[in-house]
Amino acid sequence: MTTQTAAQRRARDRADHRERLAACPTQRVIAVLGDKWVALVLKELAAGPRRSAELARAVAGASQKMLTQTLRGLERDGLVARTVEPAVPVRVGYRLTELGRSLLPVLSAVTEWADRHAADIDLARSRYGDRPLGSPAGL
Repeated sequence: MTTQTAAQRRARDRADHRERLAACPTQRVIAVLGDKWVALVLKELAAGPRRSAELARAVAGASQKMLTQTLRGLERDGLVARTVEPAVPVRVGYRLTELGRSLLPVLSAVTEWADRHAADIDLARSRYGDRPLGSPAGL
């Protein structure tokens, strides 16, 4: 039996943990939804198909590169379908797939929760910030 240093054990434990996270369906979905622009794009597409220029205007804070990356990721994950209309110039449109539409109630629930509790989180953060670093809660 080979002995390991503490650093080697920690490295092995980190690798094991990353492997478990990668295999966890919940973590994989949260990673997709946690992307900065995903919820905004899905919200826009919930109202119906959109051309890429319409999405760019609706999600104005996203650069064209980030919007394209977000849409490609959603397409890769089967949440969005892309269509190309042969015209001059070419028209590219996006719509939610059935899988993407099935995610809308989840986003709605998160939105409702956020609307109810964002102020509570802000208050907790301000109280936390008022404590000296390293002091336990409640002091």
